[in-house]
Amino acid sequence: MIYQIYPRSFLDRSGDGIGDLEGVTEQLDYLTWLGVDGIWLSPIFPSPMADFGYDVSDYCDIDPVFGDLEAFDHLMAGAHRRGLKVLLDWVPNHTSSQHPWFRAARRSTQDPHRDFYIWRPSAEDGGPPNNWVRSWSDQPAWTFDEASEEWYLHCFLPEQPDLNWASPAVRSAMADTLRFWLDRGVDGFRMDVIHLIGKDPSLGDDPADLAALSHVPLNDRPETHEYLRELRSVLDSYEGDRMAVGEVYLLDPAQVLEYGGQGDELHLCFNFEPLMTPWRAERWREVLLRNDDDGGHVGRWPTMVLNNHDNPRLRTRVGGSDGRARVAAAILLLARGTPFLYAGEELGLEDGELASTERIDPGGRDGCRRPIPWTPMSPHGWSSATPWLPFPPHAKERAVSVQRDDPSSMLSWYRTLLMLRRSEPALVEGRFELLESPDEVVAFARDDGRTRLEIWCNFSHRQIDCSLEGVVLASSVGDSGGGVLAGDAAIVIKKP
Repeated sequence: MIYQIYPRSFLDRSGDGIGDLEGVTEQLDYLTWLGVDGIWLSPIFPSPMADFGYDVSDYCDIDPVFGDLEAFDHLMAGAHRRGLKVLLDWVPNHTSSQHPWFRAARRSTQDPHRDFYIWRPSAEDGGPPNNWVRSWSDQPAWTFDEASEEWYLHCFLPEQPDLNWASPAVRSAMADTLRFWLDRGVDGFRMDVIHLIGKDPSLGDDPADLAALSHVPLNDRPETHEYLRELRSVLDSYEGDRMAVGEVYLLDPAQVLEYGGQGDELHLCFNFEPLMTPWRAERWREVLLRNDDDGGHVGRWPTMVLNNHDNPRLRTRVGGSDGRARVAAAILLLARGTPFLYAGEELGLEDGELASTERIDPGGRDGCRRPIPWTPMSPHGWSSATPWLPFPPHAKERAVSVQRDDPSSMLSWYRTLLMLRRSEPALVEGRFELLESPDEVVAFARDDGRTRLEIWCNFSHRQIDCSLEGVVLASSVGDSGGGVLAGDAAIVIKKP
């Protein structure tokens, strides 16, 4: 299980109100206690922070707000001593407009770095080269450069120009950035919007009826697979298990599967369907079946994602319900595949409302990025500086130290499930089987030929007779005797 840390919001130890690497290092024992196998750090590279780190100005250093390379090496050593893997968030599609490559490209059309980015002349009407729309906006994915009288492509903010991966020099330079971190012992990478790196050379218009979606979920190109095989060869050239998990944000889940190639591209692709599925049992049965179906793809191993730094927190999405959040945790951690857990979900945090003056993210994602409360009293274990965002609602009651001492807390439930996952091989290696169940219940089995476990999840508020038989290993509501499954509850049973 991989635990995503948004460093700005994890724990501040430098005294500026922004979380940092020292704060992550301080809490490695907590992560070990919780039962995670590895951590994924959202971007920590130098950045002007137009998109809070997803606009990289140097791929081979640490932004001073988070620390320095020495602090990173200290974190890495501490993680590895505890048996934790470390993944970095690598942003290959675009750089910051302040990156030396782009600054050189802008200075002269003859500079070798000009070809590092995608430039085009105006359309016949004097406007952008095509109808592509950038993310988070209805604005063109192009900005006009007055000096050269050409447009440059940016599928996100104008401060995030897209790299030209058709250039061998770009591919070589970006591969070198991977080697820099692999040489320092990094175990792998979460590759941001990796499906975007290949572009149609003609840069033709998007279909008019889809253009308003932005170009990001429409970009599915064969060139990308060639580039991914090159990147995979870099990872495979290192000893040990070095891995890549990709953010492939396409509309069709079947397309996403293709990015594993024949076991020679990405090791894992995020499955975002659970993150976007309404809270209805019939929809979740479909999701779980699709997640288990390998579609004939060689080496394909599924993932489960219920939250990340780009989306409202799970508890907010299910209406603030503690019970539903616990049921979702059981599905996340016990279904087949590698689960990714966003920091703070194990505490049952919610987004809450922010005043307009407090919103600072260009994509409106501030709610899910509020700081983690470690202790009940303000400043909740952080430094005395005002944090970069307000703490989430109910920070006192949902603080780590409060929940850690409460066996009935959300945190204790997550730890119970993670310890169960570690102690029962069937929950990792076992096959998945969807079981017959009442309409408002989702039930599935994990079976490795030696042990059979059943997980029953009630999506309704009412108790339902499910004729449950076996030894109860975990229940989200305590005792569930007599075969009755309580409303908004999950139970794990070991069959005789």
